[in-house]
Amino acid sequence: MADTETPAPAVAADLADERLIKTEGFVGYAKLLLNRLRSGELGSLPVVIGLIVICVGFYSAQPVFLSSRSLVSIMQFAAPIGTISLGIVLVLLLGEIDLSVGSVSGLAAASMAVLTVEKGHSAFFGLLAGVLIGLVIGGVYAFLYTRVGVPSFVFSLAGLLSFQGLLLYVLGKNGTINLPSDGFLVQWTRFKFVGHTMSYVLVAVITLLFLGAQLWGSASRKRAGLSTPWLPLIVVKTVALAAGLGFLTYYINIDRGWSYLWLFFVLLVVLMDFALRRTRWGRHVFAVGGNVEAARRSGIKVGRVYFSVFALCSMLASVGGLLAAGLQTSVSQASGTTDTNLTAIAAAVIGGTSLFGGRGSAYSALLGIVVLQAIQTGLNLVGVDSSVRFMVTGAVLLLAVAIDSVSRRIRSSSGRG
Repeated sequence: MADTETPAPAVAADLADERLIKTEGFVGYAKLLLNRLRSGELGSLPVVIGLIVICVGFYSAQPVFLSSRSLVSIMQFAAPIGTISLGIVLVLLLGEIDLSVGSVSGLAAASMAVLTVEKGHSAFFGLLAGVLIGLVIGGVYAFLYTRVGVPSFVFSLAGLLSFQGLLLYVLGKNGTINLPSDGFLVQWTRFKFVGHTMSYVLVAVITLLFLGAQLWGSASRKRAGLSTPWLPLIVVKTVALAAGLGFLTYYINIDRGWSYLWLFFVLLVVLMDFALRRTRWGRHVFAVGGNVEAARRSGIKVGRVYFSVFALCSMLASVGGLLAAGLQTSVSQASGTTDTNLTAIAAAVIGGTSLFGGRGSAYSALLGIVVLQAIQTGLNLVGVDSSVRFMVTGAVLLLAVAIDSVSRRIRSSSGRG
């Protein structure tokens, strides 16, 4: 199927949906959502419901769980692995996997630390080198996949082991490098927060950008002779966004406010979501993930898609590793190891990205990592052993995959698969 064309059944369904909303208003919109749920189009609903259940449960046990300080900490510590998970979302959209993102993140952080602390180079040079390491590794992965034919599971598993060994080699016999507390990376990741006044300005800018994007999209569809979104619905969504962000900003500002680290992660998610939904490259990613042979026959440069996705995944892993190093103020032999890989992959899947390829969103990384970080924070507050956290995370992951499998079968039976 060509990326520039939309299947006739999908066009007919969209037109029917728009007519239902314009005819019956908000009642029609409610009917539309119910029909989509019945046909297996669950979207982010399961993870949102799960997050609400988690918050209610831990708040009942420890009210401090939903304090302003707790929420700021959850978001701040979720950002590094969330950035890594964003890359995992991309490879999962292609139906592939990368098991080495943790090792790549640790290697990038170690290289940055050696260059800046031991070799005396500038912070900019060290950070740039760390990012380039991930980019090169992703390029090698793409070559192995597209030219040699090595499965992604195999070369990423080899990378997991190899780069973990290289991490130990780079750090040397000391095994740990402490980053200067007054350095740019540590200060930016740990201590930089948006001021109270500026935070409300930011809310206003985001709301206006959202409204502008909605109106611009509606005008574009009208010029093309297509159905347009219902204007009252756009207004309601805009007001809801402004009210929600405004209240959350007020509550977060009771403590330290929005951290630069969290806002940077959210910006990455928004930009990636735009790239996936609004650009030719994004349409190609979904097309290849849905049916690679059909994508190839429609003229899509499949090899380029794989190259860009593997390169972005490893580069985002490097960025996540650098952010984690700044947040932890050091790099050690444990950086990027332990449960980093599994947490990043679990976050992408729990957030709603399908393991079968072709379905998912950049926001899956954000929702998934918030769920996992909330579970970890809540269990720590109630004094539960870390072993329970792994078991709970595994159970949540299994539930997310089961829901995806069931909804996939429902979509197939309803003609939406």
